[in-house]
Amino acid sequence: MDRKLMQTILKGVLIAYVITGVFLLILALLLYKCNLSEQIINIGIIVAYVLSVFVSGFYMGKKMKNKRYLWGLLAGTVYFVLLFAVSLIVNREFTGVQGGFLTTMLLCLGGGMLGGMVS
Repeated sequence: MDRKLMQTILKGVLIAYVITGVFLLILALLLYKCNLSEQIINIGIIVAYVLSVFVSGFYMGKKMKNKRYLWGLLAGTVYFVLLFAVSLIVNREFTGVQGGFLTTMLLCLGGGMLGGMVS
């Protein structure tokens, strides 16, 4: 694989995880201060996933110039695979959004692809 391509993919996924981290920190602060319900927390997590992979897909689409939706899809796929791997390591099972493996995967792939298409 080309070095520039690998750097673009890694940077795109890093951007997604930084956005996820910031969003989840804000969500944790809101949970602490406002005592949010579990439903609101789950919605916040979904928004964090989709927004993160959208921005990552947008970034990769801008960088790669052609077949942008595929690069966005790749961003969502890499994000989901890493999310899945970390969840397996930490929890010994994948919990995703209330255990919705397929839903979480589709959100990540769709958000990345949408970001790539918009770019």
